[in-house]
Amino acid sequence: MSTPGPCPGVTTLLVIAKEPVPGRVKTRLTPPFSPAEAAELATAALEDTLRTVLTLPARRRVLVLDGHPGAWTPPGFDVQAQCAGTLDERIAAAFGTCSGPALLIGMDTPQITSALLAPALAQDAWDGCDAWFGPAEDGGFWALGLAVPDPGLVRGVPMSRPDTGGIQRARLTDAGLTVRDLPPLRDVDTAEDARYVAAAAPHGSFSGTLGRLDRAAAR
Repeated sequence: MSTPGPCPGVTTLLVIAKEPVPGRVKTRLTPPFSPAEAAELATAALEDTLRTVLTLPARRRVLVLDGHPGAWTPPGFDVQAQCAGTLDERIAAAFGTCSGPALLIGMDTPQITSALLAPALAQDAWDGCDAWFGPAEDGGFWALGLAVPDPGLVRGVPMSRPDTGGIQRARLTDAGLTVRDLPPLRDVDTAEDARYVAAAAPHGSFSGTLGRLDRAAAR
């Protein structure tokens, strides 16, 4: 069971993630990084993300995980297994477990801060608002919040495409929902992305891990 967070909230926070196993995560970082190094970076990204989530007001914090929890899993989260299927089906199923407002993020944006997510987690976040949407710079999305977490609002949206975010946001507005936007963020997919994100959050585990790997490669 999760332990109480720093303050109460009205929204369930979902983090959808994959166990950082070499060869299964961040494969687009290879090369220049080895599969083991890519998994180290994924672990650091996940640690930074979960650490930030613990500082945020939430009704409940849930790690929706493909794989098994590890030493990187802090107290304060309920761990829930991802269902089988495509990413849209797994996101939809995660929302389907929630009985009230829910906000879902991934593990690819370790630069998130409490201030960045604060508008979507305030006590009045859902006043006159049905959905929150955080666009990703690659055309996807890094955050999705639903006042009424209807899986049908996500299921069937094609994922990992340059138009994924546009299609998902249109799905919300076409359903008559009032949508508020969060700032765009850059996902960590490639080595170039990793260095950009590390520079944006220089004090996190992700930046420290990347710096260590880069120094080792330069020797």
